Amino acid sequence: MYRYLARRLLQAIPVLIGATLLIYLMVYLLPGDPARSLAGDRQSDPTVVAMLREKYHLDDPFLVQYWNYITGIVQGDFGTTVRGRDVGDIMAERFPWTVNLALTAIVIESVVGIIAGIMAALRRGKFFDNLVLIATLMLISIPTFVTGFILQLLVGVEWGVLPVSFNEDDGFKAYILPGYVLASLSLAYVTRLMRTSLAETMRTDYVRTAVAKGLPQQRVVLRHGVRNALIPVITFLGADLGALMGGAIITERIFNIPGVGGQLAQSVYLRERPVVVGMVTALVLIYIVANLLVDMLYAVLDPRIRYE
Repeated sequence: MYRYLARRLLQAIPVLIGATLLIYLMVYLLPGDPARSLAGDRQSDPTVVAMLREKYHLDDPFLVQYWNYITGIVQGDFGTTVRGRDVGDIMAERFPWTVNLALTAIVIESVVGIIAGIMAALRRGKFFDNLVLIATLMLISIPTFVTGFILQLLVGVEWGVLPVSFNEDDGFKAYILPGYVLASLSLAYVTRLMRTSLAETMRTDYVRTAVAKGLPQQRVVLRHGVRNALIPVITFLGADLGALMGGAIITERIFNIPGVGGQLAQSVYLRERPVVVGMVTALVLIYIVANLLVDMLYAVLDPRIRYE
């Protein structure tokens, strides 16, 4: 197990280097001049622009800029923006909101999706199964921003159950509605995946043997069926955590959440390379850790899986 963990951590190094290099190159190739953007209007003093370019090493070759950035990250320094703010401070300010939102979405899609998928699989071809299929198809078909605006109007304005706009004073309640909106598409996929996986598992030989031995249906379903059917679902959820973190920009805009999405959009527009690359690096790290946890869960769900 420890050798496997060490090997996976070593594999993460080239992944991080490749991801940061790619995103740094994409931001580097964006049109426009960050120094001139910082200086303000189009008739900026060339002396001021030149001073800013020298101060932030914008005239250095691409590989030199990238090397300086990577060595800074290794030392725990994510750099500063052209506006003089420390990138680490920006990340510490923005990431907690997006992490809370993504975790809320993961919990919603996991609990609701898995339970609905189990119930649909056990009632395959009946009314509830057809209802779940129709409901998930609707969630997949409707864009996220449409779902967000409809729920804002219905749940927030008409019913007054949940806040329409994000307010940290509302506590966990503030994350429920945006968390559901963010999870809506993945919720449909988790439900369908759980339904299909459990239905196939219940037709396997070892499940038939458990039924023939006279084991209670609840034990057969939970211990032999659900436990093995969860493996592809857990795989999807692990990959989806990174997608939720990176794809929260629309939900954050709808509910005015001061998270990573809005900051990334603003930083790309202003060509603030340290902010963009720093946040993407953090997202890649979260994605790697999530997938490593998924691999560990495989051994818990299926004792036959062992890592060496």
